Amino acid sequence: MDHWTLYAPDTETSMDAAAPTNNPYVTDPDTDFAPVETLEEDVASQQAQDLRAAIRHHDYRYYVQNDPVLGDRTYDALFSRLQALEDAFDLDREDSPTRRIGGEPVDELDTVKHVAPMLSIDQSGEAEAVREFDERVRNGLDDADWKGDLQYVCEPKFDGLSVEIVYEDGQYERAATRGDGEEGDDVTENVRTIPSVPQRLRGDYPDSLAVRGEVYMPKAAFQEYNRERVERGEDAFANPRNAAAGTLRQLDPSVTAERPLAVFFFAVLDASERPDDHWTQLTRFREWGLRVATECERVENIEAAIDYRDRLLNDREDLPYEIDGVVVKVDDHEARGELGATSRHPRWAFAYKFPARREVTRVTDIVVQVGRTGRLTPVALLEPVEVGGVTVSRASLHNPDEIERLGVGVGDSVRVKRAGDVIPDVGAVVTDRTESHFEFPEHCPVCDSAVERDGPMAYCTGGLACPAQLERAIEHYASRTGLDIEGLGPERIEQLMNAGLVEELPDIYALDHEAVADLEGWGETSAANLLAEVDTAREPPLPDFLAAIGVPEVGTSTATSLAREFGDLDAVLAADTEELQTVTDVGPTVAREIREFLDSERNRAVIEQLRERGVDPQPVAVDGGDELDGLTFVFTGSLDGFTRSDAQDLVERHGASATGSVSGNTDYLVVGENPGTNKREDADAEDVPEIDEAEFRDLLDERGVR
Repeated sequence: MDHWTLYAPDTETSMDAAAPTNNPYVTDPDTDFAPVETLEEDVASQQAQDLRAAIRHHDYRYYVQNDPVLGDRTYDALFSRLQALEDAFDLDREDSPTRRIGGEPVDELDTVKHVAPMLSIDQSGEAEAVREFDERVRNGLDDADWKGDLQYVCEPKFDGLSVEIVYEDGQYERAATRGDGEEGDDVTENVRTIPSVPQRLRGDYPDSLAVRGEVYMPKAAFQEYNRERVERGEDAFANPRNAAAGTLRQLDPSVTAERPLAVFFFAVLDASERPDDHWTQLTRFREWGLRVATECERVENIEAAIDYRDRLLNDREDLPYEIDGVVVKVDDHEARGELGATSRHPRWAFAYKFPARREVTRVTDIVVQVGRTGRLTPVALLEPVEVGGVTVSRASLHNPDEIERLGVGVGDSVRVKRAGDVIPDVGAVVTDRTESHFEFPEHCPVCDSAVERDGPMAYCTGGLACPAQLERAIEHYASRTGLDIEGLGPERIEQLMNAGLVEELPDIYALDHEAVADLEGWGETSAANLLAEVDTAREPPLPDFLAAIGVPEVGTSTATSLAREFGDLDAVLAADTEELQTVTDVGPTVAREIREFLDSERNRAVIEQLRERGVDPQPVAVDGGDELDGLTFVFTGSLDGFTRSDAQDLVERHGASATGSVSGNTDYLVVGENPGTNKREDADAEDVPEIDEAEFRDLLDERGVR
């Protein structure tokens, strides 16, 4: 026998002996509860104590042993009862399972020093490099009599976020991200919310213990979470690792608590006592209630470790969590001490990486997303795949016609490409694993209004009565391309709408301070800050307002041109299509779309309601000169000294035009960092000079623009 799988049956049996005895919520969890208000304090205290012990036991059975004995509804009933008792009798404790619901939000994460360095691991995707690692280990132990008995422990290399978790006297003390290896972000309250992190250890644990774990998001939970994000119009996370990292660094622990994180433990950083080898250490982890991956194995030699990696690569798709390789570790702790470490990684461990998934992947779901204008866009959710050096977990299917052309369905293997090297889309179905292809819905998935086809496109006919369209409209209004209302992001807007505080766009200007402060995750200060931000948005610059209300084809540049041409909002509202066409960048089609938007009774009603709530768009102040008169600029990429909109505004205030696309009338294309390729290609075709930011500033100086 050349390897052992962790946790033999006799270990399972010994674990059950640790179950709380004479605890009714373990032996008979369906016990009827007397009303909380009828209990004496000592009875309530004992019941809370029993409930905590029972919940910890059932957490252990579920997360560590993977052998639950309780249904979700019964578990939720026990948890809710404990919460009610703690609230009614002030029985809250630091190590109570109810602390998982999240603490108070913080302004920023503090930095803490690790108990011991959290080193990275040397790695390679080549088998020969793993054999060379084995040779270095044996050379490093040349004087050891037992070198021939050297064994390795092989573990999955989890694709998550590494954390340090500290226990004192068996009680959860703090947690920190890896950071630079010496210190990391204090995420104590966020990690506390993860159900598989025990608040108290079990059994015969060390007095002090610092362990290393990997926080991750299970595959199924990741796909469901991404589905919810896409349905809300948010960007999907590229992979479960990014989702876990973004969640763990939330400033509001209650947000972390709502997201499906889990953790595996795999190393001791420091402890008051420890066994002689890593294999025994992993077994002790489980006895203490620390979750360990069952795929861990102890092997006799490096060839068995290579075989382990190949087997796990074969099983990779069937695992419920993402891995990107395996880690091979010297088992004996004394040998580890002799081998030591470099400044960056231990000499006794090596990561044997998997090859990256490339281009071909599987469709796990298809979601229909409702946009701000009501357009329905089908999106394929994918098993993460690397495309052009970028990990992709979603791809656009564009419209119903594209789905029919591809014949794509959930479960199909597809080839993914990045259109224009930016937006991923499905290029072709490689393996058709479905009996039927995806059927585009006839009704909006959000408001159930009829879906209307316009050529290849599909639209929800619900208008702003559709919650999704309303939510997107508010998001756009408050975004940086709109009025830039800080604190009014997608999650906050959704919360305000769900609470019934915002039913139409103008409602954001009538928010009640106390009603906002009472929402979960808010408080007096955050509510006051939001209302102050909203208040400052009552007198926005006219260009920002025109861009914010969602007029089709009107972005920052066109909005500025409209504001300069007509002066105030009433003049813009009254302009006919012929007058609109006199504005730079506004042709017949754009003029017609602007006019149709402004003629809509619904849109005009929203604008009037905004004005009734005190919104008064301010005319553009023309305080420049004619130093750049007759010149036309186009900007691409990011500038260091000012935003692109500031640069456009600057040249326009001094007589120039700033357009969004290059034409034969363009005088200069100003190229910043990370520019787009299309504008540069157009400039080359039209023989338009390209200048960088320094040359742009020199031009301004020469013309006397300050």
